[in-house]
Amino acid sequence: MNPEKRQKLKVERKTNKIIRDTSRVITLPNLPDEKYRISKIIQRILSLPDTAAENLIAQIMVDFSDRHEDIGHIFERHLNTVKDYLPLDTMLSDVQRALIGAYFTKEYAIESVALFNPSIVPHPDQSHLDKGSLRFVMSLRATGEGHISSIVFRGGVLDRQNRILFDPISDFVETPDLQLDPVYKRHPFQLKLSEMGAGNEITAHILNQMPEDFAYNELIEKIGILRAKPQFSETIQNRTFEVMRWLADSNYEVSFHADHRISERVIFPVSKNESRGIEDARFVQFFKDNGEVVYFATYTALNGTILPQLIETKDFIKFNILTLNGKAIQNKGMALFPRQIGGRYAMLSRQDGENNHIMFSDNIHFWQKSQIIQEPEYPWEFFQIGNCGSPLETDEGWIVLTHGVGPMRQYCIGAMLLDLENPTKIIARLNEPLLAPHEKEREGYVPNVVYSCGAIIHNNELVIPYAMSDINSGIATVEVKELINCMHAVG
Repeated sequence: MNPEKRQKLKVERKTNKIIRDTSRVITLPNLPDEKYRISKIIQRILSLPDTAAENLIAQIMVDFSDRHEDIGHIFERHLNTVKDYLPLDTMLSDVQRALIGAYFTKEYAIESVALFNPSIVPHPDQSHLDKGSLRFVMSLRATGEGHISSIVFRGGVLDRQNRILFDPISDFVETPDLQLDPVYKRHPFQLKLSEMGAGNEITAHILNQMPEDFAYNELIEKIGILRAKPQFSETIQNRTFEVMRWLADSNYEVSFHADHRISERVIFPVSKNESRGIEDARFVQFFKDNGEVVYFATYTALNGTILPQLIETKDFIKFNILTLNGKAIQNKGMALFPRQIGGRYAMLSRQDGENNHIMFSDNIHFWQKSQIIQEPEYPWEFFQIGNCGSPLETDEGWIVLTHGVGPMRQYCIGAMLLDLENPTKIIARLNEPLLAPHEKEREGYVPNVVYSCGAIIHNNELVIPYAMSDINSGIATVEVKELINCMHAVG
C-alpha cells in the first residue's frame, strides 16, 4: 500500500471456461395445472391394451434409461405423487405403474440457459494430493427453462502453480432425497413467525403444546387437531396454518449418494419460497472456535419476493437448508466471514441495494441490524456496490472482493481490505476495477457483467472464479501481495 510501489495490477485470465451443457438433465414431476385432469390421464393409461402398454414402456426405457441412473425408481417416485388419484381398489401391473410414473415425469435441463456466479472453497477431503496442491469444490448458479435457478457443483484440483484440473463431469445429474428438517427449535420458530407477522394466539396455542425441540410431524398433528375442532376464527386459523407450514417447509434437509461424483449433485428449488429459483450461493469454509470445520452458504430464494436462506454442510453430501431471521435479513448478497470475530458471527450484506453493509450476531440464524461500511465512490460503481463473496483472511487484513455497477449497467469486480479485528474499518481499497468485462466477456444473457460469489487463496495467489455476462464462467488469478500493494490507503 506504499504509493511508490504501486504498479499496474497484473491479473491472469485462465484459459479454463465453465460452459453450460444442455444435455445435463434432471427429472421433475410433470403435473397439469388443473388437478382434475390427473384422474383422466391415468384412466387413459389404464385403458391401453396390455401389448400396447408393454411396447410403449419398452420404448420409453430405450429412449431414457441411459439418461438417468435409475429411471425405474424415478417413475415409482412420481407414481406416488399421484397415487391419491388412482381408481379405488385398482391393482396395477408393473407395466402400468411404470407408465403412470413416466407420464407424470418430465426432464429439465438445469444449465440450458446459463452457468454462472461461481464460488470456490477447499474440498473437505485433501488426501492423496501432490505437495502444494489443493482439492476444491466450486458451486455455480445453473439456470434453465423459465429462468429457474439451482445450485450445481464442480470438483477439481489446483496444483502448486495454480493450474486448474477439473474432475470429469458425470453424464448424470442427481436430485437428492428430501427430508423435512426433523427437529425445529420452538423459540426461534416462534420468533420467526412473529417477524413474519403471523405470531398470534393460534401459534402460541400450538407451540405451547410442543417441546423445545419438536418434529415436523408433531407440528402437522397439532395443526390437524385444531383444524378438526376449531377454537378460533377458522379463516384466521387457516391463514395461520398456511404460514406455519410454509415456514416449516422452508427448513429441510437434502442428501445425495456419497459414492457419486460431486458434479452429479444439484440443489433444485424445493419449498414454496424458492418456487422461482435459488440464486447466487456464497459458500465459505467456516472455522468454529473449537477447531471444527463446517461449510455455510447464503443464497437468495425467490418466489416473487426475496428471502435470504442459509445452507449448512460438512461433506457436500448432506445439506441442511434453513431460514435466516431478523430485521436485517433483507435484499441480496449476504456473505459470512469464515470465523467469529470477537466471539460474534460477522456477515457482509447490502440491505439498501446500494451500499456495502456489515452486521454482527451472537446467533448465526438471527441478524437484527447492520451498518454501512462502504458507499459508491468511483465512476465504475456509482450505481451500486456489493460484495463478491466471503472475506479472505490474510496477515494484512480481510480481502473482500466487491462488485460495482457503472454506466450502461456494466458490472466490474473490485477489492478492499478490512481490519482483521475490526472489520467495520476499511484499511485500503482499489480505485480501479480488478476485473472489467472485456470484448469476449460482454455478450451473454445479461451483457457487460463480470461477477463472482467467492474466491480462494492458494499458493499466495487469489483464485477468482467469475461469471461472464450471466451465461458462462471463467477463472482469474492475481498475486495477493501485489493486489494489496496496489490498493490505496483509506482514511
